[in-house]
Amino acid sequence: MLKKFLVPLLLSFSIVLFSGMSWAQSAAEIAIEEAKKFAGQTLSVTWESGLQAQGIRAILPEWEEKTGVKINLVELSFWDLHDKVIMEHLAGTGAYDALAISYAFMGNLVNAGVVEPIDAWVEKYMPAKDLEDIHPAFKQAFQYYGGKMYALTADGDVFILYHRKDLFEDENNRNEFLAKYGYELAPPKNWKEFYEIAKFFTDKYAPELYGAAIQRGMQSYSWFTGQFVGHGGQFFDPETMEPLINKEIGVQVLQEMIEQNDLMPPGIIKWGFMEVLAAWLDGKVAMIITWPPIGRWSEGYGTRTKQLAWVPPSQVVGKVGYAVMPNGRSTLAAGFSVGVASQSKKKELAYFFAQWLTSPEVSLELTMLPFTLVDPFRMSHYQSPMYRNAWDNAGEYLDTLYEAAKGGVLELNLPGAREYFAALEQAITAAFAGEDPQEALNRAAQEWEAITERIGRETQKKAYQNYLELQKIFGKENK
Repeated sequence: MLKKFLVPLLLSFSIVLFSGMSWAQSAAEIAIEEAKKFAGQTLSVTWESGLQAQGIRAILPEWEEKTGVKINLVELSFWDLHDKVIMEHLAGTGAYDALAISYAFMGNLVNAGVVEPIDAWVEKYMPAKDLEDIHPAFKQAFQYYGGKMYALTADGDVFILYHRKDLFEDENNRNEFLAKYGYELAPPKNWKEFYEIAKFFTDKYAPELYGAAIQRGMQSYSWFTGQFVGHGGQFFDPETMEPLINKEIGVQVLQEMIEQNDLMPPGIIKWGFMEVLAAWLDGKVAMIITWPPIGRWSEGYGTRTKQLAWVPPSQVVGKVGYAVMPNGRSTLAAGFSVGVASQSKKKELAYFFAQWLTSPEVSLELTMLPFTLVDPFRMSHYQSPMYRNAWDNAGEYLDTLYEAAKGGVLELNLPGAREYFAALEQAITAAFAGEDPQEALNRAAQEWEAITERIGRETQKKAYQNYLELQKIFGKENK
């Protein structure tokens, strides 16, 4: 079965993969031909370290062989892709050429002058059809800021809900659930249903199996964001920039998260990505909400590769269903694009690398690597016959990722986003540990006020209006 998955990835990507698109016309071919003029040079490219870097490491030899340009891959932690990059810029070191950018950091990086606008290069070198191939959710939010284009989308991170189809379709479970709650057992459409379904399975099966598991020990603000906006929450008053996270909806959401924890495995408030992954693959939970790679690994896709030796064997192969987060609002959590460092002495070459890496051909190759953490973001990814046949219900998986992004919820991308996130995270953690949710969020709101005041209320007001405009892409403005 592994051969079935991996052999297509070894085929030449000179084969025509997209309707109406030939290799000679592609963004990748243009980038390669232009980059050959710089053969013998080296580009320094930032990327998130550890597991995130496995995929790009695997395809860099292809670039180097075709162009003669070496890549110095600078692996940084997620937060250092913000902190260290800005520090190097302020020090004027010119240490980096191409930058991996989480869209939530875009406001800070633009505000600090770290990234170079790329509009002119895109207009000159990017085939229009390749630019239009990007999912609308990622095309604007991950590439533009303040009306200018600063990066090319490289990763389509979006949370989806995974559920155990065998448990949901079991006749006894269905009858018992209907009798107790008065509606059919199915993937939850809202957070009330999520709670009731999780409670049903926990009450019936714990401690052998729990109704749900969601990462609570770190980055919990990402799950708060989707639930908060899904309930109609708005982070700030757009006219005054008064924080609204401590108002009725914010307190309600945090209280709901605390109540959900009671239906999850013991110790859930300290669980990170690995604990949720292990419990899910071991068949110990009925639902999880997380990033796309778990959908592939659940089906055993490529898990025998040496790069995935750390992933536990899946006990849920053939038992997995996919759904958008409750209320139809899935968080676009920490996705990446690739931009050009403003202090680079090789800006055009850095742009060519970004165009090659994010092109339809190369990005499909990268997103289909079993061990990659880079996820689909192009229409041609979702429609790819190769990808849709990678496992039995891969088509359903890709369709769900597409739909989830359509109704996606953007994390804040204002200047100071890193600080806003940290304050909210501290409040959530404190509430999980027993502090009153209202008091915890009041403290976070005070810290948000201080951040806004320090950066400049008018600056933040303009940035937040930009954020709200981006949210309109998803058909539902934050209000």
